Amino acid sequence: MTLTWEMSTLELARPFRISRGVMSERAAVTVTVTDAETGIAGRGEVVTSVYAALDMHTITAQLRTVRDRWADADSVAVPRDIHPAVAAAVESAIAELHARGEGQSVAAHLGLPLLGEVPISRTVGIAAPHAMAVEAACLSRTGVRVIKVKTDADADESIRRLVAVAAAAPGVDLIVDPNEAWTATAALNVLENLHGVPIVALEQPLRAQDRHGARELRSRTDIPVIADESVANPADLDRLDGMADAVNIKLPKCGGIYQARHLAAQARDRGLDVMLGCLVSSSLSIAPAVHLAALARWCDLDGHLLLAHDPWTGLGGEDGALRPSGAAGFGVHRHAEVEAHR
Repeated sequence: MTLTWEMSTLELARPFRISRGVMSERAAVTVTVTDAETGIAGRGEVVTSVYAALDMHTITAQLRTVRDRWADADSVAVPRDIHPAVAAAVESAIAELHARGEGQSVAAHLGLPLLGEVPISRTVGIAAPHAMAVEAACLSRTGVRVIKVKTDADADESIRRLVAVAAAAPGVDLIVDPNEAWTATAALNVLENLHGVPIVALEQPLRAQDRHGARELRSRTDIPVIADESVANPADLDRLDGMADAVNIKLPKCGGIYQARHLAAQARDRGLDVMLGCLVSSSLSIAPAVHLAALARWCDLDGHLLLAHDPWTGLGGEDGALRPSGAAGFGVHRHAEVEAHR
């Protein structure tokens, strides 16, 4: 097997703000694993992340480490000491290579059904309430049925944002995501002032370390609480007792598609629902999670729809549903490849 990669920049359609900061672009690395005998290749993607302490230098250095270790090994495997996001990209490429060699989708390779239509939430970043309402109304008109609303530590402003979004998008369910910005007191204050607002879940409202606050919040609301930053591996699931109703599984966080499948099974065995999440990235990063969608209650897989130009195609999603093609592998292709075959 050979491992190669190429770097690019993904520009966002507009600046995207969450409680931790604002993003207008991010760097991406396309990873390709090729079988030297058959020429069959699989691809994956890793993106830079300030939160995960992952820059381009670190990504390329770790990929060189993987390549060098493969050169001295009889078989390919992802080293355990590699950053989980880098490992996830390499593992996605390996999984697609195997699936293409088998002539089937990655979902089938994993023993899962590939859903023909995958409903997703669409995300509205932090802005003034009116601007968020305008964006929510536009999404609602396209057919989106679930909107994830980003917000920050300001409880009063959070209330105004959520009320505005709900009024602008009637009939649409809301998932609220403060990205750890709230305290239990702030969360309860917000919820007490949102009667009639259709909130169907709270995603990581408190700091991952605030275990006491998480238990207090969950004991005082019937709205499902989804753990995100609190969970990266199966061992973390046992520490969620009394703190969450569901887990957000992201491949760059848990280390890859095979680990994500195992983590989802372990979560469900513990009575926890599953959300499949993503980073702002191209369709190539989103596709692996789409092939796990049969395991999830919620699919928060709209990172490619935040880009000004997605270099890959094959998923759709603008109307709130992804529609994988079912082709061998992940079923996504570069726009340039599609144009070349027309």
